[in-house]
Amino acid sequence: MRELFEQRECDILASYAVKSCDSRGQAHSEPLSETRTYFQRDRDRVVHSKSFRRLKHKTQVFIVTVSDHYRSRLTHTLEVAQISRHLARLLQLNEDLCEVIALAHDLGHTPFGHSGERALNELMSEHDGFEHNVQSYRIVTELEKKYPSFPGLNLSYEVRQGLLKHKSKNSNAPSAEFKSIEAQTVNLADEIAYNNHDIDDGLLSGILVESDLENNVTLYKEAKQETQRRYTNLSSTERQHMTNSLLISWFINDLVKTTQHNIKTLGLSSLEDVQSTSGPIAKFSSELHDKNLELRRFLFTEFYQHPDVYKMNKKGQIIIQKLFESFTTDPKTLPVKQQKQIQNGEVKERVIADYIAGMTDPYAARECDSLFK
Repeated sequence: MRELFEQRECDILASYAVKSCDSRGQAHSEPLSETRTYFQRDRDRVVHSKSFRRLKHKTQVFIVTVSDHYRSRLTHTLEVAQISRHLARLLQLNEDLCEVIALAHDLGHTPFGHSGERALNELMSEHDGFEHNVQSYRIVTELEKKYPSFPGLNLSYEVRQGLLKHKSKNSNAPSAEFKSIEAQTVNLADEIAYNNHDIDDGLLSGILVESDLENNVTLYKEAKQETQRRYTNLSSTERQHMTNSLLISWFINDLVKTTQHNIKTLGLSSLEDVQSTSGPIAKFSSELHDKNLELRRFLFTEFYQHPDVYKMNKKGQIIIQKLFESFTTDPKTLPVKQQKQIQNGEVKERVIADYIAGMTDPYAARECDSLFK
């Protein structure tokens, strides 16, 4: 069965796509799966990991206890995976590789979203800092403990490299040595997902006002006009939904056309050609890139910096700061497992950062409450 899937990849995928039969394999030798390719097994291991399950209760923008209808880190991850697979089909890339990178890309995120990451990075400034993509890599290579023969999930080389798509600020962190259009595509699928679901959540919360979006964001104005041209008698909720859906389609179509043009211009005909390129191959057009920057600036000032969101973020940062200070001052407040790690010579601050980063929002709040109530 595995051989059948591998042959299908060779028959269907583009010459510059990553083929599972050509994978450089795992860091720790294992027998091949009889029914799954490397990347299919990798995907299953990510989905069955504890780190993946905890994403359900981690913040995207709104703290997860605020409402059941806002995105969590898990629903964001699923949206990225869905968009990634669709893009892979359109570009004849390896869908399974795109999917597993997407599903694993936020495993290392702290509680309380990017504000939590900033707080933990500042607290770890003298100990190589903290970056969620590097933490995702550490989770799949070290921190998940499920198998008797190796640490981590023992994922394929191409998946591990795909998680290191961002340039690390930490000189001691591993850096990506292998390029794939699949990893680049997932990176942009991530942006497509959070741009558009943040608009959706912002409107749902009432923090964003549609007229402000229309007046200040060219992309939204154009998408709304096209929606009104296509449909009549829509409710405001239906119109906003269809406008958001159209925006996602525009991003996807632009990315596919621009990337196909780049592949043709560069004359890429093999995975080796991809390795020799400088800069990303998967891109938005310059026009969409500029319009997207306008959208990002609007979301930053009008949504992410809104007092209601800022106060939630600040609360999360305070919780992380208090936990870190308590654990570093008195490690006996840590669970026995983490105490033993420190006693065995592991860097105390990194052990504590790993513990805090793995927490969900509610668990972090409960831990803080138990220490400072």
